[in-house]
Amino acid sequence: MKTVKDYIRTIVDFPHEGIMFRDVTTLFADPRGMRLAVDQMLAPYVGMQIDKVVGLEARGFILGGAIAHQLAIGFVPIRKKGKLPGRVISEGYTLEYGEAVVEIHDDAIQPGEKILVVDDLLATGGTAAAGIKLVERLGGEIVGCAFIVDLPELGGRAVLENLGYDIHALCQFEGT
Repeated sequence: MKTVKDYIRTIVDFPHEGIMFRDVTTLFADPRGMRLAVDQMLAPYVGMQIDKVVGLEARGFILGGAIAHQLAIGFVPIRKKGKLPGRVISEGYTLEYGEAVVEIHDDAIQPGEKILVVDDLLATGGTAAAGIKLVERLGGEIVGCAFIVDLPELGGRAVLENLGYDIHALCQFEGT
């Protein structure tokens, strides 16, 4: 029986030399793999109140939409700067190779709403931490953060856990 990790391919030297890119598009393309990932990402949160799913750009949109559909709740995207119409709030963060900004509509989350944050991969934790800050600035309460892949050597899990968040990842890969 295949595990989620079995559906993920590794592409060497992408996007830069020395990087082992963990490509989840092969997981998404397989109906059994996709169902397995969604079911396993939701498993720790069964019975919990979740009002909305927040997906981090871009593969978090695919997962977040599927999970929100499964739960019959709303989905909220957190996007790169300049991609959302209407009024937004922004949060900057540091990447391995520079800096970036993510945004959310200023009316996407209501105070007190319980939020599940999802993305495909947890590396340094910068994008997830910035997304969490946006949700909390709008008054949302994070119930958990779910990822397909954790890259433990990059320390993202420790960053988010040290901030007090519950982290759930379906598999780990060594290296970067």
